[in-house]
Amino acid sequence: MKKIVIPGELLSEERKRLGGNVFVSDGKIYSRVLGISDDENERATVVPLEGKYNPQIEDTIIGVVSRVIHAGYIVDVNSYAESFIPRSALRNGELKVGDVIMAKVTDVNEVKEANISFPKRMFDGDIIPVTAVRTPRLIGKNGSMLELLRNGTGADVIVGKNGRIWAKGGDLELLRKVVFFIENNSYKSNLTKAVEGFFK
Repeated sequence: MKKIVIPGELLSEERKRLGGNVFVSDGKIYSRVLGISDDENERATVVPLEGKYNPQIEDTIIGVVSRVIHAGYIVDVNSYAESFIPRSALRNGELKVGDVIMAKVTDVNEVKEANISFPKRMFDGDIIPVTAVRTPRLIGKNGSMLELLRNGTGADVIVGKNGRIWAKGGDLELLRKVVFFIENNSYKSNLTKAVEGFFK
């Protein structure tokens, strides 16, 4: 069974193969990090929660199809667990590995696995990865920063709450530069004014 564990938490008193983010003390296996552990697995491993996207219901996310299976598609959403889209959820066409989709998080279970719905395939465009916790600053209050990015670069920009920006057209080089600036200065006040300076 999967569960959330904290640093130093006992994972197993049995001998197991060691995976990532664990350590052994007195023959017992403990977690090094805050993360997700599966105690039914024969390998003791913890997938860290920090730095990854923590899904919330209603979030708009940008996913990448990582596997195609008979029932549908496994999607990498930059979280500690992948998500699944059934074939029946697609209104038209099939997806393939590497395809980019925009979707909504409709449910999150106790180990933070996200159910996603309303997938829309995004054609062409680039993905700019960002730290997931910084995405609110990239969107801004009432979408003000996002609007500034769109108007200033002429690009079609969608910010996924899962730490991925999809962008198409316009000045993508400038967009990358501004996104990098926002990410590294997200804690500062008057950020909007500083960003406006890029577009003068």
